[in-house]
Amino acid sequence: MIANKKSAPGAPREDERLAKRVAELVPCSRREAEQYIEGGWVSVNGQVVEEPMFRVSNHKVEIDKDASLMELSDVTLLLNKPPGYDAMALPGDASKHVKPAHQLLLVGAHAAEDASGTRVLKRHFSKLEATVPLETGASGLVIFTQDWRVARKLIEDASVMEQEFIVEVEGEVPPETIKRLNHTLSNDGKLLPTVKVSLNSDNEKTSKLRFAVKGSHPGLIAYLCERVGLQIVSMKRLRVGRVAMTQLAPGKWRYLMDHERF
Repeated sequence: MIANKKSAPGAPREDERLAKRVAELVPCSRREAEQYIEGGWVSVNGQVVEEPMFRVSNHKVEIDKDASLMELSDVTLLLNKPPGYDAMALPGDASKHVKPAHQLLLVGAHAAEDASGTRVLKRHFSKLEATVPLETGASGLVIFTQDWRVARKLIEDASVMEQEFIVEVEGEVPPETIKRLNHTLSNDGKLLPTVKVSLNSDNEKTSKLRFAVKGSHPGLIAYLCERVGLQIVSMKRLRVGRVAMTQLAPGKWRYLMDHERF
């Protein structure tokens, strides 16, 4: 660690921006100092501070020995949304009728099982865009990204990208009903997206169906189930494209890993 220079006895340091102090300590340019701070490499009196504008005087400022000036990359977060949260709502849309899923993206909700190795930074929670809609009453995978390339792919490929759901319905589902679901139904003469449906499990009261749909949109699965007389109990999205939610607990989130591609 690089420790703060000692001030002369009886001469307290003047209040200054943390970025200025770090630039003196390294030494480096002011912009490089800001990168060290925003990267979570700088601590003040033992606490990590990520705001370059933070004011310091006679504080102990230290820079982590592993500090790197590598470009801070944009991140993508995968959330297991519980039912009742609006996947696309902005934090400012919150009201007694709207609960934005975005508000679940908290440091404390980061999944302990996250294998990405990414250090959690405050900057990872700003400028996040939700790109793939999901019914408010449904649970499962919701994607938030800062990366314009990820956002563009999810938006531009929405009509061809496959999504996978587990849909629990009331009662037993006969093979004839599953066969009907697997044949493209029409809506007022217009073909609906093709779906692949299979029986995942069943018991005396409910059955779980696995839906794989290309070009899915909110309300589509509910409409298909209604057309064949099925009553939905719950719905969970497991996968978007080639990226699966894996073992995320409800309300938890993880980082998209480097090798994962939608």
